[in-house]
Amino acid sequence: MVDLQKEIGSTSYPGRGIVIGTSEDGKYAVCAYFIMGRSENSRNRVFVEDGEGIRTQAFDPSKMEDPSLIIYAPVRVLGTSTIVTNGDQTDTVYDLMKEGKTFEESLRTREFEPDAPNYTPRISGLMNVENGKYDFAMSILKSNNGDPDQCLRFTYTYDNPKAGEGYFIHTYMKDGNPLPSFEGEPTRVNISGDIDTFTENIWNALNEDNKVSLFTRYIEIATGKYETRIVNKNA
Repeated sequence: MVDLQKEIGSTSYPGRGIVIGTSEDGKYAVCAYFIMGRSENSRNRVFVEDGEGIRTQAFDPSKMEDPSLIIYAPVRVLGTSTIVTNGDQTDTVYDLMKEGKTFEESLRTREFEPDAPNYTPRISGLMNVENGKYDFAMSILKSNNGDPDQCLRFTYTYDNPKAGEGYFIHTYMKDGNPLPSFEGEPTRVNISGDIDTFTENIWNALNEDNKVSLFTRYIEIATGKYETRIVNKNA
């Protein structure tokens, strides 16, 4: 198991990232989603609450250039399931699961982002908390080593998650031009502290120049009640 803070801070630009796991005391389903940016357009964003989920919006609307890949709902709730993704595939998963499709089936209708030459992976997570039971899944849709002619789809499912453990997946291995896509399975990381400590640890680990916004949520497994934190650099 890798230290979450060290893993996040190991590169100046992990891009967008999802962490899902279980609190140290085993009582809470835990998730985090962060966004980063190198361009003014990407950095000109904040997270705002939207019902039970969140959405991105421009901090300064007059500076917004192209909203197509940066304005979306990263988090939505469907019944006892919480969907968290790095793009508008949140809506795809929400809509198709509502029709009876599975998480994996829903994402088979999508592929990586059309932002050549990076072809940014689409990363997604699904948390199910119902009747005192908890499981989660993670997914990545990526190009074949930068070749846009092939989409590689990987889904990972986690039953009976262990207390104090989580998994971390992000879009890029490091900074670069083009940006190298995430490789391998989601990284097993430690989950520590209450929601405020967890939030602070992630925010402080993110590169100061490139970090933009962070969302965290602790869902009580026994009841389904949740607490949320949002941190925006553009406050």
